[in-house]
Amino acid sequence: MPTVEAAASPVPAGTASPASATPRIARVVLDSPLPQLDRLFDYRIPDAMREACLPGVRVRVPLRTGARIADAFVVEVATEGSFPGDLSPLEEVVSPVPVLAPEVWRLARDVADRAAGVASDVLRLAVPPRQVRAEKAFLARDTTTVPPVVTAPVVTAYPEGRVEALLEDGGRAAMTAIAHPVRLPDDSWVDGWARTFAEAAARVLASERTAILVVPDFRDLAEVERAVAAFVPAERVVRFDARQTNGQRARALLTARSGPVVVVGNRAAVYAPAERLGLLAVWDDGDPSFVEQRAPYVHTRDAVLLRTAQSGAALLLAAHARSTDVQRLVELGWLDDVRPVRAVVPRVVPTAQQTSAEGWAAHARIPSAAWRAAREASRTGPVLVQVASPGFATGLVCADCGDRARCPRCGGPLGRATSSGVPQCRWCGALAVGYRCPTCQGSTFRPVGHGAQRTADELGRAFPGTRIVVADGARPVDEVDDRPAVVVATRGAEPSTPGGYACVLLLDGERMLAREGLRVAEDVLRVWANAAARTARGGTTFLVGVGGRLATAMATWRLEVPAHDELADRRVLHFPPAVRVATLTGTDEAVAAAVEALGDALVGPVLGPVAVDDSVPGTVRTIVRFPYAHGTEVAATLKAEVIRRSSTRRVLPGGNRRRAAPTLRVRLDDVEPFSEGP
Repeated sequence: MPTVEAAASPVPAGTASPASATPRIARVVLDSPLPQLDRLFDYRIPDAMREACLPGVRVRVPLRTGARIADAFVVEVATEGSFPGDLSPLEEVVSPVPVLAPEVWRLARDVADRAAGVASDVLRLAVPPRQVRAEKAFLARDTTTVPPVVTAPVVTAYPEGRVEALLEDGGRAAMTAIAHPVRLPDDSWVDGWARTFAEAAARVLASERTAILVVPDFRDLAEVERAVAAFVPAERVVRFDARQTNGQRARALLTARSGPVVVVGNRAAVYAPAERLGLLAVWDDGDPSFVEQRAPYVHTRDAVLLRTAQSGAALLLAAHARSTDVQRLVELGWLDDVRPVRAVVPRVVPTAQQTSAEGWAAHARIPSAAWRAAREASRTGPVLVQVASPGFATGLVCADCGDRARCPRCGGPLGRATSSGVPQCRWCGALAVGYRCPTCQGSTFRPVGHGAQRTADELGRAFPGTRIVVADGARPVDEVDDRPAVVVATRGAEPSTPGGYACVLLLDGERMLAREGLRVAEDVLRVWANAAARTARGGTTFLVGVGGRLATAMATWRLEVPAHDELADRRVLHFPPAVRVATLTGTDEAVAAAVEALGDALVGPVLGPVAVDDSVPGTVRTIVRFPYAHGTEVAATLKAEVIRRSSTRRVLPGGNRRRAAPTLRVRLDDVEPFSEGP
């Protein structure tokens, strides 16, 4: 029977034993989501496996005196253990290739502990399933090849030597991005932030250290890859992407373990191995794509902060409109505020603040001033029109009685992708074939609201002979050329164009802001700023129908002001990121016991319990808030509660004992309970 090592190991994690001693014990982490198994187990290394059993390799181990075999990773090997009895031997060394780097294990452990989660869940994100072909290629590689030399470029557009010193000293900065497209040495164009990242990564790689560049989605990934290619040889660039196959992910992981490289990718790139990590750079950390959808649900920004603390690497958190989380770190002095010199910012015109004789026309969906500017700009180059929603219409109403058409399955609003398409639910995606109004049994419906396709149809009639391009989730477009065109894009799906757009129209702002949620304002400001930053020098961005502090921030390009004001409000209300939160879901008794166990660690009143829709009747949810200083204590307490309830057994009729179903689920730093539904 394996034993659990709770005390510190005599051999540091990830290191081999001294040459004078023969390792006899392997400490492994099991590939199991059970919280009660989330610790290191000791196993005896058979003589035949001692050469192959190294830290980081995959092994198979017996559980419960050999009745079950489990997969595991070797975390460390040691010559002695604290358990006085006989240890179970390893069953098998699956592969001699060490795929779990020591630094990745330390990160996975800290990430899981911060979120009251299980380390093996994090390792599933960090280490892909075994790929034999990739491992054979790795073992057969030519280790005598000298990698191409990289020249350290100057980081342009920022104060002389400022970013270079930060990279050299392992500094940390909230970086305001260059707010317009820029040229690369090969005369191609990229967004300003992408060139900054590429220059910083090349400088770090020139000193034989690894740089990790993390971006939200495939569009940003394509942008930063083009920029990096102008400064770094392709052989020294590794991509970590959610679209990769398991084989591609395995090859990327092994390549990153071979030596210093530039890693580019999305969430998974944070867990790339790097023995000498020199830079962690994250673009637009407020993007919702950085919210991990699998347990333990750790935001990429939090994983990056943990890895920065572990490695001492330089940290760049770049954005046009920074998140309140980054603003908090700036105000605490933990991040430096780094801005471009002689910044060229977009010219933004909030139409709601214009004083004009146009009267009601200024409040049209596209006011006449914006219309004229877009028409003139479309004669010489591309024009971007950002809208809130895809499809033809955001909703349908009965032509007879005016009632809103709703999905028979989930009650969500029905819409159409095209003017003659079948009604489809905007929440669950179900088709409503043959749908009739439940009020009057009418079968005719008229559209309300404007989606991307309806906007494109109307602009196509208003701009005859002009090329119309629609870019949304169903029709992704990475780039459009610089010929005249009108590009209608949903938020976040705007394609890049060489030199930038001649004119940008930001529509549907009021509808974007009408959603309920804690981060609606900062999210909307972020997508507006990202679109406006793709305006060419000398171009104009029109923010339609929105006034107030957000419009003023856009017009003056002082985008940190709303983040500062929002953070001040949340400090008063005890809302994140001023404090941390934990969402407790389960039976009323289990949730109440967990809240009681937290004791005095909480701040502000407990929110809930409230009933939630769940497959288990009687499920409730409670939100608790606590200071950052109590994070370790709260996470450990909640995890102990989860383990205690997961380990409970109940007696069934006939005397059989069976493990009870979990009655408590915990999620830390979850903002979804503060947001509106789909």
